[in-house]
Amino acid sequence: MNLLIKNGTVINANGRRKADVAVCDGVITAVEEKQGDGSSASLREAEEPSPYFTEVVDASGLLVLPGAIDVHTHFELQFGETLSSADDFFTGTSAAACGGVTSIMDFVTPERGESLHVALEKRKRIAAEKACIDFGLHMGISEINDLVLAEMAKVKAAGVSSFKVFMTYAFRLSEEEFKRALSRAKEIDALIMVHAEDHELLEAKRAEFIAAGKTDAWHHYLSRPEDVETKAVEKAVELAKETGAKLYIVHLACAEGLKAIEKAQQEGYPVYAETCPQYLNFTCEVYKRSDGRNFVCSPPMKGEQSKKMLWYGIKNNIIDTLATDHCPFQSFDKDMGINDFTKIPNGVMGVENLYPYMLSEANKGNITFERVVELCSSNPAKIFGITPSKGSITPGSDADIVLYDPDKDFTISQKNMHSNIDYTIWEGTRLNGYPVRTYSRGNLIYKDGEFLGNSGYGQFLRRGSF
Repeated sequence: MNLLIKNGTVINANGRRKADVAVCDGVITAVEEKQGDGSSASLREAEEPSPYFTEVVDASGLLVLPGAIDVHTHFELQFGETLSSADDFFTGTSAAACGGVTSIMDFVTPERGESLHVALEKRKRIAAEKACIDFGLHMGISEINDLVLAEMAKVKAAGVSSFKVFMTYAFRLSEEEFKRALSRAKEIDALIMVHAEDHELLEAKRAEFIAAGKTDAWHHYLSRPEDVETKAVEKAVELAKETGAKLYIVHLACAEGLKAIEKAQQEGYPVYAETCPQYLNFTCEVYKRSDGRNFVCSPPMKGEQSKKMLWYGIKNNIIDTLATDHCPFQSFDKDMGINDFTKIPNGVMGVENLYPYMLSEANKGNITFERVVELCSSNPAKIFGITPSKGSITPGSDADIVLYDPDKDFTISQKNMHSNIDYTIWEGTRLNGYPVRTYSRGNLIYKDGEFLGNSGYGQFLRRGSF
C-alpha cells in the first residue's frame, strides 16, 4: 500500500512542522512541509486516491508521531512452575498497537546451563509466531562462566546487543560476576541492563515482617523501600565506572537512585535510566488500598518525593527512556497473596497506556510533545540500536506512525483495553487526547478503538550497538 497522510502536524524529538507524509512499501519516502497555499510541493496533486497513493488520510487537527518503542515487556513470562503472565505475544502486542506502540523488546531467560544462543532461537520462534508488531529481544544472564562470556559475542552477532542482569532474586549475579559481565560487554560493545535492588537488605526486611506476621500488600513496599533500590543503583553505577562499560538502569523508581545516575552522567559516564508510567502516576499509598495486591511489582511504587524527582529527571534529561515493565497477572492470580505479600505474582500492565499517558501529560502542558517522542521513541531506538529505521518520521524510516487526536478525551477502563487481563491499575484515569490510528510499516493495525492487525506480522529487530 502507498499511503499519503496530509495536513497533520509532524512531531519528532527535534521539533514539529505542518507537513504531508508519503509512504511507499512500508517506508517513509517524503515528509514535505505545507506551502503558503496549504499544499506540499511534490505531493500537491495527491489530494485523492490515485495511481500513486492507494490511500489518502486527512490528518487535519491531528499530530503525526513516530510509533512508541516499549523496550521492557514480559509476555508469556513463567512465574513459578504453573503460572505465566496474562499476555502472550499476540494479546500483548495487539494491546501495544492500540496504544500507539509499534515495536516492543522482550526478554530471553535461559535455564542455568542452557546455551544462550539456543535459548534465543527458542524465544524468537515463540514471539515470531504471534507478534503483531516488530519485536526485539534482550538476553538474560543468570550465571557467569567462560562459556557464557564467549557466547555473549555470538548473541550480539545474532542481533541482540543488550544483556540483563539482576542484583536480587535466586538468579542474581554476585558483585564479582556482575563486574565480569560489565567488562565483557565493554569488550564486545554491548549494553548491560540491570534490575537494581539490594538483595541482602530486602531479604532482611522481608524476614522481619514475615516473622512479625506483617504480610499485607503495604509491607511489600516496606520490605523494598527507597534505600533498597538506592543502595543497588549506587553499587551498579560504581561498577560501571570501574569497568568503563555502558549501563542501563531498568525501571528506576527512587529519588536517591536518580541522583546517583545524574552524578555519573555529569562526570561523563555512559549511564542510562529508564522509568515507567506507574512510578510517575502512583505512589506507595496504593498498597494501603483493599486491592493493593494488584499494584504489587518490583521495585514497588515509592513515596511522593521519589515521584516528584522522577518527573524532575524527565524534565532535566536525566531519564532517557520510558518503558512499562508490562507483566500483568489476572486478579485471581494476585489473590494467591491476599494474606501474604510474598506470594503475590509481581507485575502490572502498561503497554497500552505508555504513549497515551505521556502524551496526555504533554497535552496538559507538563512536558513537551517533542520530549515524549524522545523518551518513548527516538531515545529507545538510539540506545538499543534500531536507528535509523525506527524512532522518527523521516524519509527512509519505517512507516511506524501514530495519528493522535489532542481533542479526544478518554477514560481508561478494563472494558476499553485490549490486554488479556480482567482489571487495570489505570481504571478511571482520564486522559486528554488519544491515539486514533496506528500504522506498522505502513499497514493500518489500529483505528478508533479497534485492533486491525494480524498475528505473526511482526518482524524480529536485529540490533546493533548504541
